[in-house]
Amino acid sequence: MNEEQTWVAQAQRGDDFAFTQLVETYQKPVYNLCYRMLGEPESAEDAAQETFLRAFQHLDRYDLKRPFATWLLSIAAHYCIDRLRRRKFSMFSMDEEDDEGNAFELPDASAPNPERESARREDHERLHNLLSTLDETDRAAIVMRYWNDASEIEIAESLGLTVSAVKSRLHRARLALGKKWENASAQSSAKRRAYESPAF
Repeated sequence: MNEEQTWVAQAQRGDDFAFTQLVETYQKPVYNLCYRMLGEPESAEDAAQETFLRAFQHLDRYDLKRPFATWLLSIAAHYCIDRLRRRKFSMFSMDEEDDEGNAFELPDASAPNPERESARREDHERLHNLLSTLDETDRAAIVMRYWNDASEIEIAESLGLTVSAVKSRLHRARLALGKKWENASAQSSAKRRAYESPAF
């Protein structure tokens, strides 16, 4: 039994410290999944807290033979899917959430470049907006695969799908995102050109 399994077993017996260790280990992956799914830092924090609360409440149902990360991310993904279905018709905007930039910035310590950072931020915003156009389950599959490095089998277990359904959803979602990315990039460059000074 590894350290994580020991913590889980102890937490199942009511050891709060052991559960705190699990929270500290997984708070970042859970928050990141929720953030990619919901697109808003405050909503992601709420969803991450709710995920850990639900995990704590249902710890007795966790099967020690299954990876704990898969079980926990499954709770997070399902919670986020439910939240998205409830607000299905209200599209979110990334502008308000990105004022400080800490969620999107990937600082280059060796050579800060405001222009490059600005372009990177635009790309992140565009990607978040494009993710929001996907079906909730497709979005969960994409986020789990590409941001949480979950295998197709783990995604299938987490979302209650067959592996072939996961492959199909990932393929379809990648194609949709690719087309939308190209369209958004073309619109963005056309918009920039319209506002460029003739001197440049």
